[in-house]
Amino acid sequence: MSVNLIVIQPLVALIAGILILIMPRLLNIIVALYLIFIGVVGLFGDRIAPYLH
Repeated sequence: MSVNLIVIQPLVALIAGILILIMPRLLNIIVALYLIFIGVVGLFGDRIAPYLH
Protein backbone atom coordinates (compact mmCIF):
# COMPACT_ATOMS: atom_id res chain seq x y z
CA MET A 1 0.00 0.00 0.00
CA SER A 2 1.37 3.37 -1.02
CA VAL A 3 0.80 6.39 1.20
CA ASN A 4 1.03 9.82 -0.38
CA LEU A 5 1.77 13.03 1.55
CA ILE A 6 -1.13 14.69 -0.27
CA VAL A 7 -3.46 12.14 1.33
CA ILE A 8 -1.91 12.30 4.80
CA GLN A 9 -2.41 16.03 5.38
CA PRO A 10 -6.21 16.09 4.87
CA LEU A 11 -6.50 12.91 6.92
CA VAL A 12 -4.62 14.52 9.83
CA ALA A 13 -6.81 17.64 9.51
CA LEU A 14 -9.97 15.52 9.57
CA ILE A 15 -8.86 13.59 12.65
CA ALA A 16 -7.84 16.83 14.39
CA GLY A 17 -11.22 18.40 13.61
CA ILE A 18 -13.12 15.41 14.97
CA LEU A 19 -11.03 15.41 18.15
CA ILE A 20 -11.67 19.14 18.63
CA LEU A 21 -15.42 18.56 18.28
CA ILE A 22 -15.32 15.71 20.80
CA MET A 23 -12.90 17.32 23.29
CA PRO A 24 -12.75 21.12 22.87
CA ARG A 25 -10.20 21.44 25.70
CA LEU A 26 -7.62 19.81 23.43
CA LEU A 27 -7.85 22.62 20.88
CA ASN A 28 -4.50 24.24 21.74
CA ILE A 29 -2.62 20.94 21.76
CA ILE A 30 -4.22 19.66 18.55
CA VAL A 31 -3.58 22.91 16.67
CA ALA A 32 0.03 22.99 17.86
CA LEU A 33 0.64 19.36 16.82
CA TYR A 34 -1.05 19.94 13.46
CA LEU A 35 1.09 23.00 12.74
CA ILE A 36 4.26 21.13 13.72
CA PHE A 37 3.25 18.21 11.47
CA ILE A 38 2.55 20.49 8.50
CA GLY A 39 5.83 22.32 9.07
CA VAL A 40 7.87 19.11 9.22
CA VAL A 41 6.17 17.74 6.11
CA GLY A 42 6.77 21.04 4.34
CA LEU A 43 10.45 21.15 5.24
CA PHE A 44 11.35 17.48 4.99
CA GLY A 45 8.59 16.08 2.77
CA ASP A 46 10.97 15.23 -0.05
CA ARG A 47 13.16 13.26 2.37
CA ILE A 48 10.21 11.50 4.02
CA ALA A 49 8.34 10.64 0.81
CA PRO A 50 10.65 7.82 -0.40
CA TYR A 51 9.98 5.90 2.82
CA LEU A 52 6.20 6.16 2.40
CA HIS A 53 6.00 4.31 -0.92
